[in-house]
Amino acid sequence: MKVIALDSSPRDEGISKTGMLLGALAEGMREAGARVETVHLRQKKINNCIGCFTCWSKSPGVCVHKDDMTRELFPKWLEADIAVYATPLYHFTVNACMKAFIERTLPVLEPFLHRLDGKSFHPLRHDPPATIVLSVAGFPEPSVFDQLSLYVNFLFGKKLLAEIYRPGAEMLTLPELAGTKKDILDATVQAGREIVQSGCICAATMERITQPVGGDFDSYSAMANTFWKSCIREGLTPRQFHQRNMVPRPDSIETFMMIMLRGFNPERAAQTKAVIQFTFSGEVAGSCHFRIENAKVEAKEGAPEKADLIVESPFEVWMDVTTGKSDGKWLFMKRKYKATGDMSLLLHMKKLFGRVD
Repeated sequence: MKVIALDSSPRDEGISKTGMLLGALAEGMREAGARVETVHLRQKKINNCIGCFTCWSKSPGVCVHKDDMTRELFPKWLEADIAVYATPLYHFTVNACMKAFIERTLPVLEPFLHRLDGKSFHPLRHDPPATIVLSVAGFPEPSVFDQLSLYVNFLFGKKLLAEIYRPGAEMLTLPELAGTKKDILDATVQAGREIVQSGCICAATMERITQPVGGDFDSYSAMANTFWKSCIREGLTPRQFHQRNMVPRPDSIETFMMIMLRGFNPERAAQTKAVIQFTFSGEVAGSCHFRIENAKVEAKEGAPEKADLIVESPFEVWMDVTTGKSDGKWLFMKRKYKATGDMSLLLHMKKLFGRVD
């Protein structure tokens, strides 16, 4: 079995969630015996279709453009048994790069008008490959793919073997979801095996691929909005933000607790049993505390009955410490904030909550 896996993501490996899932799917297909060639469309020259119909008249079946699509990709597409269309969800359907590829497959059709069951169509010049559509989106709801699904079902019809849609894909980069990410990718590998072996993906495998991630919407959106506000504040793209290993700047006690939980290092905290309280003043006022025990941490708003360390600080001052904008020891010496109790916890704050993603 020959498979051409078309990756239309503009992002490269290590960043692209489309590429991550496509890689897992291709791995499973190879394990089941298929020959899979992955094509990164961002690296190819694919001109837009100009609607000249040269491929229907002057040179039947051959496009007027002499680019990578005509010379390389269209012939490989025709030879394949299965084509995987892997695209990030842009404006609720395929992105421009994938749309250009799809439109350039026009030479597979003949120009003549036929009708079947009351619907007009152009007859096929060649038998196109069976199709799998894979897409990822940042929105957490599966319904975000409804328009894409409607489009590909109309376009590919009975040739559509499977649709693989992964909402909330950006959440898969979070360290605390490493186990969930692994299960999703393992299930995608299994989906690849099943496609080659039986021509479909079983319901149990699809449920693992599409399992919920990131908890409730309020928590998901709070973290996402904090991240975007931080990018805007710093004047950085998401990629630049991650490359600099920066920490999103909390703008509330709720998001502060979320960021701290994300940064918690269970291995370094394995021998620690303590309660750390933060009391903030200024534009954001209030308290919260973290209970560390058995390499786990629990966060709650409000003050505990008893704390081993109490940090009292203007909110913005401590956020400078949290995001690495300022040195906590230096600010303490300058009396920009106060700390009472077990000072070793203050000295080891970065060790306890300084995990690098």
